[in-house]
Amino acid sequence: MWTVLSSPQTQTLIHNSITTSTGFHLQFQPTPTTRNRISFPLKTSSSSAPKCQLQESSSHSSSLQPRTTQDDGIPIEDVKILAKFKSRHNYIRVLEVSRKADHPFRGSRLLLLDGPGNIHSISFLFKSLTNTYFDVFATLPPIIPPGPLAILGFGAGSAARIILELYPDAVIHGWELDPSVIQVAREYFNLAKLEREHRRRLFLYVGNALMANTEEGFSGIFVDLFSKGSLIPELQEPATWQRLKACLKKGGRIMVNVGGSCVEAENKMRDGKVVMEETLKAMRVVFGEKLFVLTLGNRKDDSSLALTGDLPQLDTWKNALLPSLRYYVDFWTPYSD
Repeated sequence: MWTVLSSPQTQTLIHNSITTSTGFHLQFQPTPTTRNRISFPLKTSSSSAPKCQLQESSSHSSSLQPRTTQDDGIPIEDVKILAKFKSRHNYIRVLEVSRKADHPFRGSRLLLLDGPGNIHSISFLFKSLTNTYFDVFATLPPIIPPGPLAILGFGAGSAARIILELYPDAVIHGWELDPSVIQVAREYFNLAKLEREHRRRLFLYVGNALMANTEEGFSGIFVDLFSKGSLIPELQEPATWQRLKACLKKGGRIMVNVGGSCVEAENKMRDGKVVMEETLKAMRVVFGEKLFVLTLGNRKDDSSLALTGDLPQLDTWKNALLPSLRYYVDFWTPYSD
């Protein structure tokens, strides 16, 4: 799940489950006062960013400045519902946003799961980068040793698509609990084409992602595990992180979408901010001081990603990235509880 990312200084928040470049969730929330619009509440802040924030510029020198009126949604005529059904695990909806829409999501397809309508995947027709936390995931390969990558919580393949394009040697193993999500991804998000083009580089498994393993160890693990609008409870247990750490090869790292206040759960007792903090504390038990956090959003509606291991040499890290991705490197800070 995630929210759309924008810059940490002025980030636009989308109240739906999609995590953006800093680990956010996007949510789809029609509002009763604007029945002719699909509402993606956009919020700005001068301090931090939501779980899923939007970035409009090709560079990161400026960020999207959304309107602050009730009209911040997408006109209903610019949104088409391509699929809508309930699976064993999710309430699945696929939305297509018109290329003519006056919105950062124009020309995209969105995968919504769970009751609150959190956005879990996004894809654009003519570009791979998404201006969401999936782009932050794509900054990991240069700071890990060669070897296979694991994506726990594959969704429709947003992160995999970017990484396969940017890193020709990357090999990805993806786990997704819901077979219906994989089916939808193949039909509406070009996953079938991605699989055909990368037969030796992309391997998918349907089942419990926490059982992921490989004999040689993973060089990097991406964790994006949400259920019913909340990080799964297992991620608040140190034993889970101890097991995932054991799946890494020497020098490997884990990058996690830990959500935040902007994530809306079906169970109102599962507050996004509280669950995020509990998850980070569990990680701290296992990784100690080798735990860093990148936060986007404002103090009320924030969203974060976590990174394990020693902080890399920043200039070297930046030089190994696309110019449009270098921006994120500077915003990692040591986790402090």
